[in-house]
Amino acid sequence: MRYLTAGESHGPQLTAIIEGLPSQLPLGKGDIDPWLRRRQGGYGRGRRMVIETDEAEILSGVRAGRTTGAPVTLAIANKDHRNWTEIMSPEPGGEPRKKALTDARPGHADLTGGVKYRHKDLRDVLERASARETAARVAVGSIALKLLSELGVEGANYVSSLAGIETRVPFSWDALDAIENSDLRTPDEDAAAMMRERIDQAKKDGDTLGGILEVRFRGLPVGLGSFVHYDRKLDGKIAQAALSVQAMKGVEIGRAFENAVHPGSRVHDAVYYREGTYARDTNGAGGLEAGMTNGEELIVRVAMKPIATLMKPLPTVNVVTHEASDAARERSDTTAVPAAGVILQCVIGWVLAEAMLEKFGGDTLPELQERVAAARAFAQSY
Repeated sequence: MRYLTAGESHGPQLTAIIEGLPSQLPLGKGDIDPWLRRRQGGYGRGRRMVIETDEAEILSGVRAGRTTGAPVTLAIANKDHRNWTEIMSPEPGGEPRKKALTDARPGHADLTGGVKYRHKDLRDVLERASARETAARVAVGSIALKLLSELGVEGANYVSSLAGIETRVPFSWDALDAIENSDLRTPDEDAAAMMRERIDQAKKDGDTLGGILEVRFRGLPVGLGSFVHYDRKLDGKIAQAALSVQAMKGVEIGRAFENAVHPGSRVHDAVYYREGTYARDTNGAGGLEAGMTNGEELIVRVAMKPIATLMKPLPTVNVVTHEASDAARERSDTTAVPAAGVILQCVIGWVLAEAMLEKFGGDTLPELQERVAAARAFAQSY
């Protein structure tokens, strides 16, 4: 499978084209739009989330509620484009245009992207670099999650910490409703209350906040990925996908950083054979060994830096005059940590769905289901 996305933050729409989905996968707007709404939620979001009420339009590859095997095209309209039609017009002329950005924001793509592509109006950079692009990837990832669910795989995400405030209630699959109902995607309401206070203060200060997200999947068959080549290792693919999301700066699988300070006897997961199958009592590896799924729950933790657009901006340089300036102020969030977990579940879900098709093949969903079931049965009897 593969996909491409296109579109700018204030352009007319975001577009995605997906190739390689098996036919006969049940699919409709009801499988995509709820994920777009989740992405727009969370305490600390800005005014853009009020303007946009994202919905996906399915333009090809689905008929009568099922994929056909042809490429699937998705479109998500940018409602705010009506206020930016002249500014974003592809027609020549009218330069310098309104809302031209020349004061590069530290921590953003502005300056480096301007140098790379030789733009002096840094809006030519920020419009594509914006995290608005993740709406398209969530739409794509929601389809991957739908495919995984048809293969018996379930995913979840939650906020492990925000601005240094940790969720102290351990993750449980029984707590999914509490996570979904929380505006901070945490089952720990005491921690959520402290997070809200921290977010409110940061908003008053014109500042932004980051955090740590945790994404989990259960039901994955043994042997997704491979150890035989560096570029087939699943942990590498997951890390690349996670770090491709705007503002993500670190990834660990399982208890990677904690494991680094302990001896191996306290790190590795002992293997037992019980009731005709292999079992582990611990999961420090986070479900991956040597680049392959081992049948345990996949646990991925990702660090998100604070958003680079500050309402109390940092010093910078104007790229036209080269004079000292304050960084540009663009409409932004105080924090998008809760939404980031939704995005990460979708992009990691894509990697896992891709790995399923790579290992098991099949042009149709029934073929894929049969092969996955056979692989699970073999792993239990091995």
